[in-house]
Amino acid sequence: MNDAAGTFPSTVARDSVDPVPLTTVGGFDYETDVIIVGFGCAGAAAALEAAAAGADVLVLERLSGPGGSSAQSGGEIYLGGGTQVQKACGFEDSADDMYAYLRAALGPHADEEKLRLYCDESIEHFEWLRRQGISFQETLYDAPGWMAPTTDGLMWLGENAWPYGTLARPAPRGHRPPAENYGGWLLMEKLAAAVDAGGARTHTDTRAAALIADESGQVAGVTARHFGQDLRYRARKGVILTTGGFVDNEEMLAAHAPVLLGHGKVSDGGDDGSGIRMACALGAATRRMGMVEAALIAPPSLAYHGILVNALGQRFINEDVYPGTYSHAALLHQPAPWWVIIDQEGFEAAAATEAPGLQPQHVAETAAELGSELGMPAGALETTIATYNQDAARAEDRYFHKNARWLRELNGPLAAVDPRVLGVAAGTKTGIAGFTLGGLHTTVDGAVIHVSGRPIPRLYAAGRAAAGIHGEGYVSGTSLGDGTFFGRRAGRAAAR
Repeated sequence: MNDAAGTFPSTVARDSVDPVPLTTVGGFDYETDVIIVGFGCAGAAAALEAAAAGADVLVLERLSGPGGSSAQSGGEIYLGGGTQVQKACGFEDSADDMYAYLRAALGPHADEEKLRLYCDESIEHFEWLRRQGISFQETLYDAPGWMAPTTDGLMWLGENAWPYGTLARPAPRGHRPPAENYGGWLLMEKLAAAVDAGGARTHTDTRAAALIADESGQVAGVTARHFGQDLRYRARKGVILTTGGFVDNEEMLAAHAPVLLGHGKVSDGGDDGSGIRMACALGAATRRMGMVEAALIAPPSLAYHGILVNALGQRFINEDVYPGTYSHAALLHQPAPWWVIIDQEGFEAAAATEAPGLQPQHVAETAAELGSELGMPAGALETTIATYNQDAARAEDRYFHKNARWLRELNGPLAAVDPRVLGVAAGTKTGIAGFTLGGLHTTVDGAVIHVSGRPIPRLYAAGRAAAGIHGEGYVSGTSLGDGTFFGRRAGRAAAR
């Protein structure tokens, strides 16, 4: 980053996202073909494809280096259709099966046009990721979870849980770089190295402030700030917004996704909706702004080795589903607080797998004593556990269809694990953390749609700044997958 500086027009407030008229810009500090705002996975993918198409590319990143929320993620990328990793692990898959599962798991109201394209081209996207230096071990982590505590390259993400296993042929599709637990850092390390090798330039510590547009509404660049300097960037071909969602913007949450107010945030702290606001100030339309993902802060192995209950001591779902599915169900439909109930055998097995050193918050010899200690209605928890144990003895969960593999009678002493206590370290006292799924309305090539229904010329978006394949549901790997896949398409489109 050099020391060139400019000044904003005196009529534009420094903290405003109002578009800057091109006629008021006397000159530009930098000129390039394609400007990408944000250097997470979507921005990296856009930069790689735009540069490969022959464009001069400049990436603006508000922090001191690439990564964003992508680098702090689990690192799973949702891929299928018959990848080399799936085949090596002995699984057959098809784009149709992948689509059928995701349409159900990401719905209701998943974007079927984007989803169909994503599934049909999944194998090609898998190979593209490998060409960027991202590797996947040809081994399977064979248990439900948010992420694998191993370096296995493939994992289940709810495909084999009821009811999804009845809708499509189950196959694991969570593809992971070889890192234990959180692997997003490794994914971004590889993508950032590929961007650097591909010739795109990066300006770090540079916060985009507003779009520059001509009288017809065509985007011509962005204004930005770098250590107190006001800068103007010219984009000869297009601007791509990959700035993330808006979970860190309390005002936007209150307006669009109030269900997350008061809960923890899954982000790097910079998902402030700035890119969405900049585009909306130019008349951009949004979609799915009320859709969110939620995470109940408790190791998934505790849930499938035990049971999940609401404040009334009632089960409400099969605990072997993708953890986001039971978290979403709890947040939206069940009275809080929520508890994981487990016995000593299950607790020791779960702790050894995912949470060594974990201690339960409540322990009692009987279900009646534990229910009383938790403030549940008299007899509620005893009835729930008695019914569960009857079904476990028959290897059939009559009400919620938990896989028989995880059904086992719960015998005293019993423990209750409180996600509220575990969540304090994750920044939430409610036991729930989450992020937003809605964003700018875009075409499959990333073109941002104006409220009138037409594309805004030379403006594109991808990643969580855009409304992608999601409806009201979520599965791990579909943010990184959606972001990189549609980031690539936006990069190619902008370069044209």
